Amino acid sequence: MFPPERVWWKPLDRMEKNWVTIAFIWCLFMTAMMPIWFFMGRQNVPVTSYRVEPQAFQQKVMDFAEQYKIGDENGVPVVAPPPGDVYLLARQWQWYPILQLKKGETYRLHVSSLDVLHGLSIQPTNLNFQVIPGYDYVIELTPTDSGEFSLVCNEYCEIGHHIMVSKLMVTE
Repeated sequence: MFPPERVWWKPLDRMEKNWVTIAFIWCLFMTAMMPIWFFMGRQNVPVTSYRVEPQAFQQKVMDFAEQYKIGDENGVPVVAPPPGDVYLLARQWQWYPILQLKKGETYRLHVSSLDVLHGLSIQPTNLNFQVIPGYDYVIELTPTDSGEFSLVCNEYCEIGHHIMVSKLMVTE
């Protein structure tokens, strides 16, 4: 066995140098775009979080659902609250209650989990949030389209995960 030659690589030719230069410039551009897009892209939903006791949050949600209940769907209350604070509870394997919001109004959606980590995905808008027990996540939300949106759990929450779906209704 012989050791490799001292210079075992071949120097870059003109085309390779061009591609390396283009890739480097593209990397610089993408790196600069990350903070620019974060501050100017307006795609980040404002979210704040607070520590909360899961049972206290559950009681708050139950009181909220009782106060603004307008109907029932498969045993889950449908609520139509005024603009302001609205509450949504994640628990295996259910979102509680079903929310009916008004288009163009601003809501502060409080979301928390009673038991395990869940993921709140509002489809087809592709808004995604982690929902962790012991934390009240407050999402500022202003619906811009009316219709029915799916609420899906996008974090595996054990055996019934596939049935953890609900809906968010937005009216004119």
